[in-house]
Amino acid sequence: MSTIAFIGLGIMGSPMACHLVRAGHPVIGYNRSPQRTAALVEAGGSAGESIEQAVKGADVVAIMVPDTADVQRVLLGDDGVFAHAEPGALVIDFSSIRPDVTAELAELGAHRGLRVIDAPVSGGEPGAKNAALSIMVGGSAGDFAAAKPILEIVGKTIIHVGTNGAGQTVKAANQLIVAGNIALLAEALTFLRAYDVDIDAAVKVLGGGLAGSAVLEQKAAKMVRRDFDPGFRIELHHKDLGILTAAAREAGVVTPLGIAASQLMASAVSNEEGALDHSALLLGIERLSGRRQPDHAPDKPTGK
Repeated sequence: MSTIAFIGLGIMGSPMACHLVRAGHPVIGYNRSPQRTAALVEAGGSAGESIEQAVKGADVVAIMVPDTADVQRVLLGDDGVFAHAEPGALVIDFSSIRPDVTAELAELGAHRGLRVIDAPVSGGEPGAKNAALSIMVGGSAGDFAAAKPILEIVGKTIIHVGTNGAGQTVKAANQLIVAGNIALLAEALTFLRAYDVDIDAAVKVLGGGLAGSAVLEQKAAKMVRRDFDPGFRIELHHKDLGILTAAAREAGVVTPLGIAASQLMASAVSNEEGALDHSALLLGIERLSGRRQPDHAPDKPTGK
């Protein structure tokens, strides 16, 4: 069993860390908000008071934090992973960040005797809770092989997609597809409601045809129930689309539908809906259509 430090115990990180404990690995977690370590401790893990304390003696360091700057702070800070992790430790970054920064951090880690891979995930909170995440991994073949037994505990589809940064590039493409699907689903439901169609029946038949998708299966019910409790927050998806559009621009690739979805995300953030689940893009489509429903979410939601 590997000793694992797990940094970032939010909506995704907490259940992932708990799965690792239940698989028999000693896990010490760290989170900037100490109360977020409670679930891990209850599962049998332990809580560190600092990154330094968490990574000392760890064979594996797992990271699940929101953004590029957060990963840089975790890795490069005076109290960070690179300063205190054991030589030869495997660093698995589950966060979704900029591919170019990922590649730079992996190189810096190698200079310090650390093995760094990017392993962003897809599947949201349900995937994390059910250990059914899709994990796209960038790094060397050897480091991927070393990480795979750990990844198999928290994920279902685990694919090595290339060198450092490739995992983040594939994750950006994933977020483009998901955002487009969610926006189109929101438009479809608003359209159907305008004609007083039986929404549950419509969703059922759509799911059985070519329009069926994981997005329709997981997010249509949340839209219909107007349950926007976050499994994946709009503000994070907005961040991911920013990564996608910047990388696409650098490569000379046009993403017109991605830009439209990004604007809808930006509008939601501006309307104080950033802490809601990304299925709450429905609210923006309703606003644009003049069809905001009376049972809408609070104007100032409280995120988890």
